[in-house]
Amino acid sequence: MNLLVAQAQQIEAPEIDYGAIAPLLIVLGAACISVLLEALLPKHQRWAVQLVLTLVTLVGAVGSLILYATSERPEQGVATLAGAIAVDSPALFLWATLLVLGFGSVLLIADRSVEPGGAFVAQAAIRPGTVQDRAQATKTGMQTEVFPLTLFALGGMMTFVASNDLLTMFIALEVLSLPLYLLCGLARRRRLLSQEAAVKYFLLGAFASAFFLYGVALLYGYAGSVKLSAIATAAGGTDRSDTLLFAGFGLLVVGLLFKAAVGPFHSWTPDVYQGAPTPITAFMAACTKVAAFGGILRVLTVAFENTQWEWRGVLYGVAVVSMVIGAILGLTQTDVKRMIAYSSVAHAGFLLIGSIALVPDGSGVSATMFYLLAYGFTTIAAFGIVSLVRNSDGEATHLSQWAGLAKRSPIVAATFTFLLLALAGIPLTSGFIGKFVVFSAAIEAGLMPLVVIALVASAVAAFFYLRVIVLMYFSDPAPDGPTVTVPGAFTTIAITLGAVVTLVLGLWPTFVLDWAGTGSFLS
Repeated sequence: MNLLVAQAQQIEAPEIDYGAIAPLLIVLGAACISVLLEALLPKHQRWAVQLVLTLVTLVGAVGSLILYATSERPEQGVATLAGAIAVDSPALFLWATLLVLGFGSVLLIADRSVEPGGAFVAQAAIRPGTVQDRAQATKTGMQTEVFPLTLFALGGMMTFVASNDLLTMFIALEVLSLPLYLLCGLARRRRLLSQEAAVKYFLLGAFASAFFLYGVALLYGYAGSVKLSAIATAAGGTDRSDTLLFAGFGLLVVGLLFKAAVGPFHSWTPDVYQGAPTPITAFMAACTKVAAFGGILRVLTVAFENTQWEWRGVLYGVAVVSMVIGAILGLTQTDVKRMIAYSSVAHAGFLLIGSIALVPDGSGVSATMFYLLAYGFTTIAAFGIVSLVRNSDGEATHLSQWAGLAKRSPIVAATFTFLLLALAGIPLTSGFIGKFVVFSAAIEAGLMPLVVIALVASAVAAFFYLRVIVLMYFSDPAPDGPTVTVPGAFTTIAITLGAVVTLVLGLWPTFVLDWAGTGSFLS
């Protein structure tokens, strides 16, 4: 007994830098409060209270992040919570990106004017196709649980990009994934398609988690630790066999590539994009991509930079496959949401180019982070536009239904055209700057052949963007074609924010590029 007491007295509580992790604590704390409010508030009060709490939380988290970033802090970053969380310059940039993209996504989630009652089902427990299901589609209520689920997912994403060891990263992966599985199955319309998307995303996430955790086990067997810095030290010089190292690395990266929807690990991603409620599709396309590639950047830069000559060729091939799959299969799509899904697979290949361009000045990391921010805003605005084109069955996502859209709503067509040109990487948009800085970093890292392939894939992918533009402007609308719903205030703000940021980053990207380029990952 005395021995146990003595051992307990020797255990010291870990030092916690509350200022550094304040944005994370605010988001996760508000998520817990949101769950309590969901249980205690009357149903008619939940939507307004939950929306205000969520938006105030995101604004407060951004404010605390700015306050910490502008204060006197260690230039190289700080490791806190017993070294589990690393708050360095890239983590702060990725946190800010997640929070602002999350703000835009929440505006789309909260809108109840485009779809009367909102995009989410009023009672999720009702079986699809029943009389009760058809009746609930006409009700104005919605499952307000989407707000705490969104906050938990966002908190998991923030933890994921700042994780300093693989065990914390795995826990964060589950925290960000589980709410998304539920959110995918809550669409008000096309319930069966939505629930199918939820099941497929769950299975895809289960595969990703299994690969990731098995990789963690092998790396622990190699390095004797799950800390990224310890793995880097062991990889730099040890008498152990490298079999465990590279087998663990392979499984770990496969799990991360599944989460980032990088081809050929993109299975069912287009189905999930198509079936999930469009606001959730926007949230996943923007924020999950940031979280996944933030984790990839940290793992490759901190733990495996010393062994890049061994794994660079493998990821080189994966990037090529992802770009080819996204560009070619995107040409065959007849659904707008599936087309954007394959576009995201191609963009994941471009992002992977920046992730493996580990040059000494860190330009590959900063270019990739800029690309994530630019792509996120463009994608949120694009899905906001998709939610406006509707018929009696809800969203009209088949390409044939977009014929002559410019004659029905010139402003919507012009905005969507601008966003598609940004996704194609046309100059004067953020998409062009993002590709330019990523390709420049890759050339500096000696990846010129990969850049050439990326340029060809970009040209091919531009065709299916231009096809939609031609369809909107040079085709006659069908007499019984869909209408363009007048967006509510929330959707209008989200689309405007995305379009304006896409333009501003295309014209004046210097500030964001400079911020992304300050500092490096804490090792």
